[in-house]
Amino acid sequence: MPFDFVLPDLGEGITEGEVRKWLVKEGDAIEEHQTILEIETDKAIVEVPSPKKGRVLKINKDIGDTAKVGEVLMTIAEEGEAVEEKTKAEERPKSVSVVGVLPEEEEILATPAVRAMAKELGVKIETIKGSGPGGSITKEDVIEASEKAKKAEDQYGVIERIPVRGLRRTIAKNLIASQKTTAFVTGMDEADITELWNLREREKKAMIDKGIHLTFLPFFIKAVHHALAEHPLLNASVDEEKEEIIIKKYYNIGIAVDTPDGLMVPVIKDADKKTILELAKEIQDLSQKARDRKIKLEEMKGSTFTITNYGHFGGTFATPIINYPDVAILGTGKISEKPWVKDGQIAIRKILPLSLTFDHRVTDGVDSAKFLSKVIQYLEDPALLFIESA
Repeated sequence: MPFDFVLPDLGEGITEGEVRKWLVKEGDAIEEHQTILEIETDKAIVEVPSPKKGRVLKINKDIGDTAKVGEVLMTIAEEGEAVEEKTKAEERPKSVSVVGVLPEEEEILATPAVRAMAKELGVKIETIKGSGPGGSITKEDVIEASEKAKKAEDQYGVIERIPVRGLRRTIAKNLIASQKTTAFVTGMDEADITELWNLREREKKAMIDKGIHLTFLPFFIKAVHHALAEHPLLNASVDEEKEEIIIKKYYNIGIAVDTPDGLMVPVIKDADKKTILELAKEIQDLSQKARDRKIKLEEMKGSTFTITNYGHFGGTFATPIINYPDVAILGTGKISEKPWVKDGQIAIRKILPLSLTFDHRVTDGVDSAKFLSKVIQYLEDPALLFIESA
């Protein structure tokens, strides 16, 4: 019998994914364990292998469709199995024309690629009049229909509709879940990182010679790790069912990375056990994989605390949203020169704005303020970053 291949359990509590790309088509012969499609789920793209060798009889999900775990993705005829197939002409219902009765609706003539484009652009293909041979719908027809839809108007003027799909939809769900679940509060402060600035400037060229772009992020991670060791309630999560706070004894730091598709958060595992050089290399590698959408699901799981550097884009202070199920996130703003009192004298110093959002269910303002002060202490005296905590 033909085998119905369903979306398997992908782990990590994932219940659904969006079909991003089919790597096979109906009629193709496939091998066992051959990658047959890409599913986008929980910010990562997962390659799904075939469980059997055989031939693709039917693909049940189009590009852009949401598939839930357990739903049929495709039907496979196993090797050596005889399968009776009807031609499209045999399957198509015959048109009838009776007085007072309209003919049955004819099949929409469009290739899978054209249908996928229409779905991606949010255009209902049944509303498009085809200009191709025999009235078939072309890619140009879809593009034209999409442009017309974008030029739609409401009662005040021209509007544009953009489908919330893929990574953007996942981001939206996660942010809503975070704000619904946590009692978030944000505290802000500033750090004089002039000494750290000078240290990075001295070491930057040597790192370039090693193929590494040395940013401030490895130093921020080190400062956060040291501060978390002294304020463990910020390195935790909440078990909602058991009403328990779970304090993590390891330090996995999430780093927010801006990609063309939206924000992704790769995770630096065991950050406390890595040097500044090792952190810089891993940040560089994971960030590139995220931008190329080649990052693995496991590389985006298991964070205990997150850092987001919106200062790279010109922001100063903000109220960053907690990366659930973490209970805190540190935002770093744009470094700028400011007049600053140093040893009783006013001097121009490099100042870093910091914003810490924390879950007030887990800890309070006093603990979070002390944590932020400790982070500042390490950033202002970078020599302390290399003195490991006992």
